[in-house]
Amino acid sequence: MRKIRGLFVAIQFSITVAFVILFMYIFRNHTHKVIKVWMKIQIFFLGIKIEIEGKADESCDLLLLNHQSMLDIIVIEYLHKRDIAWVAKQEITDMFFFGHIIKAPRMISIDRENKAGLIHLINEVKDRLSKDRPIAIFPEGTRSDGTFMRDFKAGAKMVGNKYGLKVQPIVLFGTRNIVDSQKLEASPGIVKIVYLEPVIASKETSWYEDTEKNMKEVFEKEYKNYVH
Repeated sequence: MRKIRGLFVAIQFSITVAFVILFMYIFRNHTHKVIKVWMKIQIFFLGIKIEIEGKADESCDLLLLNHQSMLDIIVIEYLHKRDIAWVAKQEITDMFFFGHIIKAPRMISIDRENKAGLIHLINEVKDRLSKDRPIAIFPEGTRSDGTFMRDFKAGAKMVGNKYGLKVQPIVLFGTRNIVDSQKLEASPGIVKIVYLEPVIASKETSWYEDTEKNMKEVFEKEYKNYVH
């Protein structure tokens, strides 16, 4: 049943993303509104129920999230009121047609194999912040299998320190169980979101290491509760 539902989700997603890309280019000044409508549709079709612990602080200009599934983005976009600029891998942007899901809404793509990638990231972040767009980064750099969190990469720390940003750490749990795009499986379920207390990024503190530790502790606690 998960395989059948996964196939349905993949087909539905492919069709709707084509329309979304088209609408974002037609309505270039309203891409955020287009995305919000699309996310509401996805939440409905996927049968997602959301549990929230803690409180979102939408004055934060940097969001740090653990990464398990494409559903991580869908859920946060659905909940967050501001026009988020997501940081994505260049490989996604380079995809035929589907790369426009990054290009059309002016998200940020970085080439992690290029030494100039971090400089490009810093400059792109400055531009989006000037447009009052918060930056969302998966500090692990890639997806986990949903049973643990990977060690954080340096990019998010550099961005936070460079601009002294107010940071909202967010731990998502259960997204991999609902949509596993690698196995092409899907099923309805509950996504739990834990908002940790915001912190101010500064070169003078260990905020990044402390945030990594706190996020991992929250995830491990939630995972133990889930498996038991």
